[in-house]
Amino acid sequence: MKNGLDLGGAYGATLRRIKAQSGERARLGMAVLMWVSHSRRPLEAHELCHAIAIRIGSTNHNSDDILTLSTLINCSQGLVTLEKSGSTVRLVHFTLQEYLRAHPDIFNRAHSTMAETCLTYLNFQHIKDSSPPSDPRDTPFLEYSSLYWGTHMRMEISDYSKRLALPLLDRFDGHISAKYLWNSINRRLPLYVGPGDKPFSALHCISYFGVAEVANTLIDTNRWDVNQEDGAGMTPLIWAARHGHEEVVSLFLQNEHIQPDMHDSQFGQTSLSWAAEHGHEGIVRLLLGRKDVNPNSLSKSGQTPLGWAAECGHEGTVKLLLGWEDVNPDISERAWGRTALSWAAEHGHEGTVKLLLARKDVNPNSLCESGQTPLGWAAERGHEGTVKLLLGWEDVNPDIPDTKWGQTPLSWAAEHGHEGTVKLLLARKDVNPNTSSKSGRTPLSLAADSGHHTVVELLQTRHS
Repeated sequence: MKNGLDLGGAYGATLRRIKAQSGERARLGMAVLMWVSHSRRPLEAHELCHAIAIRIGSTNHNSDDILTLSTLINCSQGLVTLEKSGSTVRLVHFTLQEYLRAHPDIFNRAHSTMAETCLTYLNFQHIKDSSPPSDPRDTPFLEYSSLYWGTHMRMEISDYSKRLALPLLDRFDGHISAKYLWNSINRRLPLYVGPGDKPFSALHCISYFGVAEVANTLIDTNRWDVNQEDGAGMTPLIWAARHGHEEVVSLFLQNEHIQPDMHDSQFGQTSLSWAAEHGHEGIVRLLLGRKDVNPNSLSKSGQTPLGWAAECGHEGTVKLLLGWEDVNPDISERAWGRTALSWAAEHGHEGTVKLLLARKDVNPNSLCESGQTPLGWAAERGHEGTVKLLLGWEDVNPDIPDTKWGQTPLSWAAEHGHEGTVKLLLARKDVNPNTSSKSGRTPLSLAADSGHHTVVELLQTRHS
């Protein structure tokens, strides 16, 4: 496209002007572009100014190196700008981000440089001496470096970043960055961690980030218990499995002391359960290959790894689990009485539903705690494709009322106005359009009260 080519030419020319600047200006201009385009979240102005000023490998900041944002913007020849609504620095246009991604050779070792910068900052003496809560004005780059050094390192590791990481991890339990990282994790999940709980150790940290080379070093020292629980009851292996860090999981499984089937104390999920929930097929395969891993382990809610994979629609993981002879595909949860098929049907995961229906040991009419069938859940949610799939299975009863409300799949679909689903159900001779719920409500009355006029007309047509 002509506009794209014109912009590409303009960006290329501007980059050449940046590199042609005299003295430090060329280095600063490219550094600004690197940080703004490769940061894991938008950077505040004061964060960028401090990041650019850090001399990798130094022991403390030199305040004379901290330049103003206007100076840095000038060095970038206008390719970065300050957001009007706040203090966030961004690229001048989204097409510049696309251009930079299409030309990865523009920056040399971007992520490893950023990891080294973050680690240098965290190893500064005044940062090591800090204790929470710290004043952001005194430590403006602390949050970003604490939360993302490992992410940059996983994306591109260097020998020097490894050398910088080890001193930080050596005293990680008492380092202020551990508090920042843990609080961030706790806010996002959340994990409901109370005061005085077990620490988020260096081994937990590196497993969370998934930096295999450093994890291997820490495991080999035998300094940390590979099965230690943190404040959320998670082991290092669980963190690695949960986030899909297959190489780190493999390292742990080679350790003679590892207990791969431990349940976290908060949710009661094992590493296999977490990996299945997030669809990490390679990790699921590794864990299933262990004789000391129960493929039917139950979480606190009673959900199996297969149940988690089915609920989340990870078809490949479901297929993998179903191929394992010891996996029971029809276990009902303790909490809600839901089977894997029930979860998959509610969320409209047609491929997963098809895989489960193909099993002779799966009951297509299983009732959950409220007495709802998989078809009932699919009809209530309006997943037309799933409803059609279930109705095409000869063993599926299309007219079972749930035991709590006494509503049939047609009743649920009518109440929620799912026209396509209503049509599919009305086409069945074994579906009674006049079945009353426990409160005496028919599909017609529920549709009428909810204002679903087209559904009312469909029901009236069948009734006549």
